[in-house]
Parts: sequence; C-alpha cells; structure tokens
Amino acid sequence: MRRPLVAGNWKMHGSRASVAALIEGLKGGMADVRGVDVAVCPPFVYLGQVAGLLQGTGIAWGAQNLCQVAGSGAYTGEISDAMLLDLGCRYVIVGHSERRNIYGEDDALVAEKCRVAVRAGLTPIVCVGELLEEREAGQTEAVVARQLDALLQDGEGVAALRQAVIAYEPVWAIGTGKTATPAQAEEVHAFIRSRIATHDKALAGEIRILYGGSVKPGNAAELFGMADIDGGLIGGASLHADDFLAICRAAMS
Repeated sequence: MRRPLVAGNWKMHGSRASVAALIEGLKGGMADVRGVDVAVCPPFVYLGQVAGLLQGTGIAWGAQNLCQVAGSGAYTGEISDAMLLDLGCRYVIVGHSERRNIYGEDDALVAEKCRVAVRAGLTPIVCVGELLEEREAGQTEAVVARQLDALLQDGEGVAALRQAVIAYEPVWAIGTGKTATPAQAEEVHAFIRSRIATHDKALAGEIRILYGGSVKPGNAAELFGMADIDGGLIGGASLHADDFLAICRAAMS
C-alpha cells in the first residue's frame, strides 16, 4: 500500500510574516491529518525559517530546485545538496515545468539533478508533463516517456527512481484554473507505471506518483480516489492553510 504524499510548492511567494502565519495555520490543523506524508517547499530564502518553525511537527520540508553539482564550488547563485541537508530538507523538486519551460532545463539535466539528490539522501520529486499543444497533438505519452526515459535508460537512473517520487503535472493545468479530469489524470499515471514496469515491475508498483495541476479542496478527493494517484504536488492552494489542510485530509486512505 503506497502511503499518500501531499507536498506544497510555494513557488516565488512569501514573506517572513506570511510564512510564519501559514506555518502556524498548518501546525494548528495537522491533528486531523492521519496516514498522509505532508511537506512544504518554500523559496530558498525561507528554508531556515521554515525549518525552525516545523521542528518536532509531522510536516517535512524541502526545496524547489538544486544544483546538478554536488557539494560546493564556484557556481554563483546555485544551491547545493549539502546546503539543503544542512537545513534539514527531506525533499527537493526537480524538473518542474517552470524550470523546464522558462529556464530551459532539459531531460538530461533533470535526470542528473535527480541522481545528485538521491546520492545525498534527499528524496527528489521528479516532475513530468506535457504542454497544451503537445496534448492537443496527441503527444502526451511520447513526451512523458521521453522525460522518464532520461532516468530509465541506465541502472543508476532506475536505482535513483527507487528513492524518488514522480509528479505528473499537465502544464496546461498549472495556475490556469483548468484541471485534468480524474480519468485523464489516471490515464497518464497508469502510463507512467507501465513505462517504469518495462524496467522494474516492483518499482512500478511501489513508486508514488503525485498529480500536480490546479488541485483544490473541491476536486482533491476525486483525483486522489484514482488507483494510480498517490497524492498531490500543490501550487496555489498550498499558500492557504485551510485549503492545503483540506487537500491533505482528502488524501487520507
């Protein structure tokens, strides 16, 4: 039985005051959340604050990205795996559609970031998903397969996925108010499992696959009720404690 995970991606939002208020709200409502792993991924500059506020709670924290080079070095503006570990991070998002489509991160770079995270003992949340034009052209499976195959092509990549989480995020449903229907989301989640199964059947059954695409309290239960959807990577709704907690409760099995 795969344990659900609900992770909040705060993106480029927040201030010290709003972070404190949001964390206080989450802590106040976690007593009602059982059987679900919960995490938040704030901007880098608030990781230290979040770590201090969440110590001793049932909420984990992680980062939104990391450098593909481990350790330390002359990489101005980058954040290393060691720095994330030093701040107590458990998770790190890699390959989010905004990193791929705005900042040009390709499949090979995303795969390398996943490997670096796993070597460090972090759990990468590896994002895959198609653009609207790719879906309309019937290319969803081809795009997702290409993104997955960057890791599935070698033994180290498959091994890294054993320590990872996948998030399917249809790019056309992120921040647009549009959401894939539960059936549409389930279809791609099932495809992801089948693709992984061609390399490792046990891994295909064990790996958690999250849905990320305008998940809200009103649609979360139906999405999470699908057989191959194991929780969510939540964007806008994760910035509101009541909404995020409602989504966490919807993931309870």
